[in-house]
Amino acid sequence: MPNIAAVLKEEISRLARKENRSETAAFKKASAQYRRDIAELKRQVSNIQGIVSLLEKQVLGDVSSRVTDADAKGVRFTAKGLRSQRKRLGLGAADYGQLVGVTAQTVYSWENEVSRPRKTQLPVLASIRQMGKREVKSRLEQLSKSSRKKS
Repeated sequence: MPNIAAVLKEEISRLARKENRSETAAFKKASAQYRRDIAELKRQVSNIQGIVSLLEKQVLGDVSSRVTDADAKGVRFTAKGLRSQRKRLGLGAADYGQLVGVTAQTVYSWENEVSRPRKTQLPVLASIRQMGKREVKSRLEQLSKSSRKKS
């Protein structure tokens, strides 16, 4: 003959488990739905980031791609012109150097006629001449974002 206390204990445990399952079923269902929603949102964000990246490349593009080497053959470099262009754009040497792809010290050297830019850098300098303040600002923001991503 089974012990009544043991039978009663098993029955109470069984009913408690059943009650727990019925109470948590709604939470499990909602949790699964939230996970699906989050996964879908992550996919959408990933797709949108890809589209934004493509658009940034198309709109802002590479500065050097705007002026070809053939166009750069007629480009002259003067230290005074570089200095006045940098002042016109309201840029420090570090920001201007970031646009060109050189250090601030290199920009100072160019301005003080200690050195001259390489032939490969002349098309970039020429393309910056065609930019306005807003375009330069957006280009610098893009460069700082891409450098943060790489870091």
